[in-house]
Amino acid sequence: MPPPKQFETTRLFARIPRLADAEPVFEAYAQDSEVTRYLIWQPYTEIEPLRDFFLNCIRSWATNASFPYMLCLKGTDVPIGSIHMNIDNFSAGFGYVLAKPYWGQGLIPEALSYLVEWALAQPEIYRTWAFCDVENPASARVMEKAGMTREGILRRWHICPTISEEPRDCFVFSKIK
Repeated sequence: MPPPKQFETTRLFARIPRLADAEPVFEAYAQDSEVTRYLIWQPYTEIEPLRDFFLNCIRSWATNASFPYMLCLKGTDVPIGSIHMNIDNFSAGFGYVLAKPYWGQGLIPEALSYLVEWALAQPEIYRTWAFCDVENPASARVMEKAGMTREGILRRWHICPTISEEPRDCFVFSKIK
């Protein structure tokens, strides 16, 4: 069963990405080196590659390959971040990003909790999981607030191109049924 195309939490409205999101996302966080520090992509310096990224997001929904959402404050339609869900066999994996002015307000745990609970309510999904760089305690706390438990360290798991070209260690968190 594909996930809902949109959802609401107490403070957020999440929806499928649109090509028109490129400009507000570029302005809000995609070019911010602090926001992208621990991500798998470098800050965008031009908007055209970001438009290509949004085309791929739209295609991924159309093919059920993965499920990115734009996060907007409830009552608005302007993205302040995003959360992404990949469903693979019996598990759902997550990634997220949020514009710096909204850090520390519990918004990502709110969205992540919703999707974790949705995923675990599906009969075919038994495991939800996410990871973060070992030097990113704020992201680790997000996963804990969403009810996930730290399982351990994935050695040399992913590359943060803003930090190093070599794979870095990550904490892995999960919630299972």
